[in-house]
Amino acid sequence: MVENKGSDKAFNYVVLVIMLLITFCICLPLLYVLANSFSSANMVNKGAVFLFPREFTFEHYKKVLTDASILRGFGNTLLYVVLGTLIQLFLQFSAAYPLSRKDLKGRTFFSVYFSLTMFVSAGMIPTYLVVKGLGMLNTIWAMIVPGCVSVFNIVVIRTFMQSLPWDMQEAAMLDGCGNIKMFFVIVLPLCRAIIAVMVLYSIVGYWNAYFNSLLYVTNDKLFPLQRVIQRILVANDASSSIGGNLGVGEQGLTSEVLKYVTIVVSSLPLIVIYPFFNKYFETGLMIGGLKG
Repeated sequence: MVENKGSDKAFNYVVLVIMLLITFCICLPLLYVLANSFSSANMVNKGAVFLFPREFTFEHYKKVLTDASILRGFGNTLLYVVLGTLIQLFLQFSAAYPLSRKDLKGRTFFSVYFSLTMFVSAGMIPTYLVVKGLGMLNTIWAMIVPGCVSVFNIVVIRTFMQSLPWDMQEAAMLDGCGNIKMFFVIVLPLCRAIIAVMVLYSIVGYWNAYFNSLLYVTNDKLFPLQRVIQRILVANDASSSIGGNLGVGEQGLTSEVLKYVTIVVSSLPLIVIYPFFNKYFETGLMIGGLKG
């Protein structure tokens, strides 16, 4: 068979060019935000900054990272991320494991019942009434409990667990291993890849969450970081400052600069942790998504 090396090389070059264009489109706004966040307020207000900082300074970051509302938002978001991730993992894996078992009675019924919720939802107002009826308004649970279980994630976890050797579980059952012990001792250690995927999904979801705070939280002491940033981004006064105590005027930290600084500060933790999950993320997602 004659290999068409010329067309293969042309295809590779086309793919390379497309990937470079996509990379450029992704990196351009990131570089723009970084350049503005490290530039002086005067240069940013003049629109003189594009890809490289003008009048480089760390002063904006110092003021943002010492502001009470930003720090409180960071603390609240970390609390929501930790508690929400633990609760989400427990509930989703507890639901996925029985559905992955071939000997579960009514397995098809429960799978269909769960799947229906992906396409049919009660809506915003009934959900609000449920949250209110449970007394979760203006509490941390309003940011954690609603939406803490994703049926899509359960399906992915179930599919991953179905790819595990069933003979190993049968052998454990013959040795007298109960279902709970088998779940924690045998199944979970084999699910490190999909656990990493779900942890990353949960962290990103809770870290970027702000809509629940718009619906269920009015106490600014419970606002997550994204809600604090959202209030900054919609500010109309270019000379307003966080909490009103960061200074105004030409040399002050204006809200225009705050937009870029807070975007960097809020995005950096996710950018930092992603490389540690990348290997498990790719493996777990491919196995969970393709094997049935």
